Formats: sequence, C-alpha cells, structure tokens
Amino acid sequence: MASIKDVAAEAGVSVATVSRVLNGHPSVSEDARRRVTAAVTALGYRPNAVARSLRTDQTRTLGLVISDVLNPYFTELARSVEEEARALGYSVIIGNADERPDLQDHHVRTLLDRRIDGLLVSPTDGGSPLMLDAARAGTPMVFVDRWIPGVDVPVVRSDGREAVRDLVAHLHALGHRRLAIIAGPAATTTGRERVDAFREALAAFGLELPDAYTGQGDFQAESGRRVTEGFLDLPEPPEVVFAADNLMVLGALDAVRARGLRVPDDIALAAFDDIRWFVHTDPPITAIAQPTGELGRAAVRALIDRVEGRTGASVTLPARLVVRRSCGADPASGQNPTAVQRSTS
Repeated sequence: MASIKDVAAEAGVSVATVSRVLNGHPSVSEDARRRVTAAVTALGYRPNAVARSLRTDQTRTLGLVISDVLNPYFTELARSVEEEARALGYSVIIGNADERPDLQDHHVRTLLDRRIDGLLVSPTDGGSPLMLDAARAGTPMVFVDRWIPGVDVPVVRSDGREAVRDLVAHLHALGHRRLAIIAGPAATTTGRERVDAFREALAAFGLELPDAYTGQGDFQAESGRRVTEGFLDLPEPPEVVFAADNLMVLGALDAVRARGLRVPDDIALAAFDDIRWFVHTDPPITAIAQPTGELGRAAVRALIDRVEGRTGASVTLPARLVVRRSCGADPASGQNPTAVQRSTS
C-alpha cells in the first residue's frame, strides 16, 4: 500500500506539500496540486483517516442513534442520513436503540468514545441525563423526528397536526363517528403529540375521544394487536382505529383478521407514518406520510453546520394525508361506499 512518502516521491514534492494538497490548503501552487493529484491516482493512495483525525481533531464521522431499525420509517430515515452525509464527505455509524432507553444511552456513549464529530438522535424517551450532559458539554447534536424538551439543540421534525385534521375530516365525511387511537409511548414527544392532534381534530368536528377508545401502544406491532383486541371486545367497538405508527397498524390488521372481520367493511384502519408497501396490503392502508428523506437530509445539514461552527437551525416540515381504501373510500372511483352505510348521528 502506498504511503504519503511514496506520493511525495512520485510527484517530486515534499511530504508537507502532499499533506497541504490533501487537506485543501490554499497555499499550494496549481502545478504542485496537479502533480500530487496525479500521483495519488497513479499509486492508489488512500489517506489514513485515523492518523489524520489525530492531527486535525476531526474524524469526518457522524453518529446516528435511531429508535428502531426494524421500523421502515427509521430505515428510510437512516438511508437518507447516510446518503446526505456521504455526499458532504462524512461517514455515519448507526446504533439501533430498539425503543429501549438503556440501549440508546449505550450507543450514545460508545459513539462519543469513538470521537465522532457530531451526533444525530431520535430519542426513545425524554429523560436521558447522558444526552443532556453531552449537549451541555458542547457536543454537536441534532434531534431528528423526536426530541427532548429543554435540551437546547436543533430539532428536525415533521408537523402532523394538519394531516391528522385532514384524516379526521376524511373519516367524518365517510360517516364515521366512533374513532379510536392506538397511542405511542407517552414518554416520547411523538407519542404525546399525535394523541393531542387527534383529540383536537375530533373536537373540531364535535366528537370526543373516550378513555375506552384510547389504547396505549409502544410503536411495536404486538402492542397494536393487543390494543385492537381490547377495542373489539368493547360493547360498542370503534368504527375506526387510528394507529400512531406503521408497525402498530399492522398489529391492528392482524387482530381484525384473527376475528374474521374485514377492513373496511367491519372496521376501518388508518396509520401515522406511511410506508411504501402499504399499497400492497389488502386493502391498501390510508396513512399520514412524513417527508422522511427530506428530514434525514435536513438533519445532516443542520448537524454539519454545528460541527463546522455554524448555528444549525431547527427545521419543521409538513406531513400529508394519503387516502387509500382502508377507511372505506375508493380514491380511484371517487366514491365513498362507507358513507352511505354509517349513521350520521
């Protein structure tokens, strides 16, 4: 493997000149820059990133701790983060918290020990002293999707309130009046925010959210199945179950099918967090879509701003409703078959 000395000999310059070229120093002549670049190409030289980080105190590496790698939303988010970081000259190390605060903090601690330049986190809860200490210590950090109130770092997230209101308006127009929600963990900002948005949207249409129609989930499919079974056991089950994430709605779908019921004929389903294969379920699932790729790219740019000494701004992007057939509407035909079957009282 070629060394920096080999590059210097091939280019006919000093090692210091090669170093300046590789680090983009402006004091190098154009002729020397061309010769060094040609020598690097000819010899297949690759700079030692570890050694360079010791000299510059930078590793050109970012850390990303996501809540659940099996959740398609976070998988897509991680992909967009890695692509944007790579385009900007950074690598990404990913840690999967699996919705566990202890595992989240383990990954954060490990990444900080590896001298990453900055940290992206989607927190599993709001009570991590480790992240609070890291932020206070000046670690470049950005929260993405979720955040910890009171921690002064940029937050890159979507705002789903208008999309939730659009969903409730859609359901109301179909004649649905008994609407239930499978909530996410109350310890997460997204868990609380989506329930609040749903309750506010119902109130705007003169509807209430009874305690019996509020089930506590954990953003995992099994909790969606369990909560939906409870809804179906009620003397008056809901007409619609809205799951606060994509995995929980799949659990809800399993529970409905296990009872021999049909969607949307017997009960309607909708979800927060659209995923690509919702169009392949039977029926396709109505969902609120977040601009996942844009969120990942914006989070990387905000973090690199922090790493390179700039302010780094919070970003909020709108979510949108995607109507499919799981609530009774047929977007292709423009008909709302459920509307004529539901009472309007």
